[in-house]
Amino acid sequence: MKELSRRDFVKLSTHALFGLSGLLGLGGLIRFFSYQSAPAKPTEYDLGQASQYPAGSRIMRDDIPAVIENKEGEFVAHSLICTHLGCVVGEEKTGFVCPCHGSRYDAQGIVVEGPAQESLKRFRVEMSEGQSLKLFTRE
Repeated sequence: MKELSRRDFVKLSTHALFGLSGLLGLGGLIRFFSYQSAPAKPTEYDLGQASQYPAGSRIMRDDIPAVIENKEGEFVAHSLICTHLGCVVGEEKTGFVCPCHGSRYDAQGIVVEGPAQESLKRFRVEMSEGQSLKLFTRE
């Protein structure tokens, strides 16, 4: 067997590294072009009949996530997504609290204590002629 010279070893190593780099780059391109994004979340939700939300009620909907309030026939909805980093806030006696970083919101979704800087997003709720409620997450 012929001995491998230093020059041949460096040349062979260089070709092997370039080949490996090319394969890794090709693998990354294949992953990039085959990426499929998650399906878009709905922007409209059917909340059911208005009678399911009695006057003065405050009902949390984990499927949206939102809280729907009936303020004497006026329906109001707030997002339960913290405006700081997107964690789902939990309800407490005086409002809402983020379990991730401790942001606090009052019962109307207004920031009481940071790190969040913005209030909880408010959603539009509409009632049809048949007393059915729809919630819209986008205007």
